[in-house]
Amino acid sequence: MPRKLLAAGLLSALVSTPLFAATTTEYQVIFSGSVGGKQVTTVGDDGVLRATLSYRNNGRGPDYEEVIRLAPDRTFDRYDLKGTSTFGASAAESFSRRGNTFTWKSPADKGNVTVSGPALYVPVGGTFESTAASARALLAAPGQTLTGVPGGVLRIDKIASVQASANGAQVPVALYAITGVDISPTYVWLTDDDSRRFFAWVYPGYMQVIEARWAPAAAELERVQKEADTKLIANLAKRLTHPLGDSVVIRNVRVFDSERATLATAPQDVYVFQGRIAALYPAGTDAPTTDAAVIDGAGRVLMPGLIDSHVHDSHWNALLELAGGATSVRDMGSDNAFLAELQQQIAAGEAVGPRIVAAGFIEGDSPFAARADFVVKNVDDARAAVDWYAQRGFRQIKIYNSFRPEWIEPTVKYAHERGMRIGGHIPAFMRADQAVAAGYDEIQHINQTVLQFFTDDKTDTRTLARFYLVAEKAGGLDLSSPAVQQYLLLLKDRKVSLDVTLTAFEAMMMQPQGTANPTFEMVAEHVPSSLSRAWATPEMEIPPAKVAVYRQSFERLLEFTGMAWKMGIPILAGTDNIGGFTLPREIELQVKAGIPPTEALKNATWTNALYSGTLDETGSITRGKRADLILVDGDPTTNVSDLRRVSLVMRDGVAYYPAEMWEAIGVRRFADPPAVKLPSAATAAPRAAASAGR
Repeated sequence: MPRKLLAAGLLSALVSTPLFAATTTEYQVIFSGSVGGKQVTTVGDDGVLRATLSYRNNGRGPDYEEVIRLAPDRTFDRYDLKGTSTFGASAAESFSRRGNTFTWKSPADKGNVTVSGPALYVPVGGTFESTAASARALLAAPGQTLTGVPGGVLRIDKIASVQASANGAQVPVALYAITGVDISPTYVWLTDDDSRRFFAWVYPGYMQVIEARWAPAAAELERVQKEADTKLIANLAKRLTHPLGDSVVIRNVRVFDSERATLATAPQDVYVFQGRIAALYPAGTDAPTTDAAVIDGAGRVLMPGLIDSHVHDSHWNALLELAGGATSVRDMGSDNAFLAELQQQIAAGEAVGPRIVAAGFIEGDSPFAARADFVVKNVDDARAAVDWYAQRGFRQIKIYNSFRPEWIEPTVKYAHERGMRIGGHIPAFMRADQAVAAGYDEIQHINQTVLQFFTDDKTDTRTLARFYLVAEKAGGLDLSSPAVQQYLLLLKDRKVSLDVTLTAFEAMMMQPQGTANPTFEMVAEHVPSSLSRAWATPEMEIPPAKVAVYRQSFERLLEFTGMAWKMGIPILAGTDNIGGFTLPREIELQVKAGIPPTEALKNATWTNALYSGTLDETGSITRGKRADLILVDGDPTTNVSDLRRVSLVMRDGVAYYPAEMWEAIGVRRFADPPAVKLPSAATAAPRAAASAGR
């Protein structure tokens, strides 16, 4: 999806030379085959673009208006935005150009800059029409490249074309990839004619936005886009994957024992053979290594690869996860067909990413439903979904918001009979203790966990209430009260694990307008300026009078997490956020909650492996397990922030250099790679990274 979906207000009454004929075009917003909203774009007689966008999925969505006045070179002369974002924050944004001076004000920032020559303002968000308008400006620019405002360099490439078909008619359309805005290409479909009208925008497996009368063509466009994206990823995989041969030795490292949550004091040499951990020797032991690749650990900390217990994966997110040190992830609900393809591509070396363990997603049918593969209408439908997942080797079921409370107990029983764990969100009109009593094995998200204290059988948590109730009331929760203590004892007695995903809520509750995003503050300077601006855009509307209230509520969520861990309730390390950047932050927040650093690292390795059903293969540096390893500069057992300084990632004995991976997608590196020598004595150093999508 775009970094943010924002929109606009009214532009100047000044008239520009029309670049298009006056038209009104309606687009459908489609989720898994169901229409969830629409965008309407109007081109006035004055050539000004006006777009409205409104949709709902999963009980949330934006309401935007956007107006763009174009300069003669098709860049933005003025831009205005109004409305509310997906989580209810104000989306007001404005931009204007006077001569060489560009001035803007957005929910993220305000400022001005002088630029000589053609340049394009990059909104912190926008409707899909602003993406199309940006594409047209780039296509009209010399070299199809423009200076970005406030910063960066933008480029566009045509990567596919097709005849879109619907109702017996055809229209030529083309797929374009814009780079320099984000750390993955921004794709957009335009008509392949002189007008280059916005035609479609696709997020494979999730969302399609397409001109309404051509909606039957959406599936074919998605297929073509997936094919083009797969080729880009495959080319990256060839450059970023470094097989080291059957035998590898990692010399002079301090090994983290994840099961015991301790760091060895004496340095060791770790041997890998055919993708498995073969042996651990005291460092400097005179062992034959003539046929082995040698990695100089130089006293760094060697850990089992991290595991993110809560992701929703894509090609580009998977790359980020591996670059950040996650060699395994648990996907908590994605398009099943897409996810199966991604797993196969990673296994075949055609994509770069971690090992993916999938959970089966089941939602109840309602106007608020998150549209996915299984949206069920009764218990029999739910049982059929459980069978589908069980027969394909899924280990866990995730229940979602619109699932009816009375269906929980029979569905849990059915899943348990098939050897599957089951949990998820707490359905609307139900409390968490009722779900646990019915057999839940796990609760996803800290808000779902503590809504227990703020809801009753009439509270509709399919809406944004599931966020705002917690933000406004959690700060007043007395953690020493009998109600809280009894609830914690219930979770402990029933052996319920908590996938708290603290990073998914930190910025929501701790980022009033005009402040830095605390989740990404330590990495914002490493990414393109347009992405760091998007991160600086608040998600929830936090009135000035409630800033302290929201902050206290988040602090109380941290205290609850620490208290649960101290009582022996398993705390997993999951993000439900941007891969690679947020897992270190999740671990930092667990430490802030009162969990010792070594135990927080255990949560992200051994504990996550246990509850994803993969402990026999990964999660610790143990002979016979997969060689899923990371080499970290510094000592994360005393300073967990050092986890951002991963210098080497190994998955199944194959090497990846995060420095090279980050730079390939336009991110400044966090650590240099170690010295690596192949058996031939040639140095296996990372090759020069090029921009993704080129």
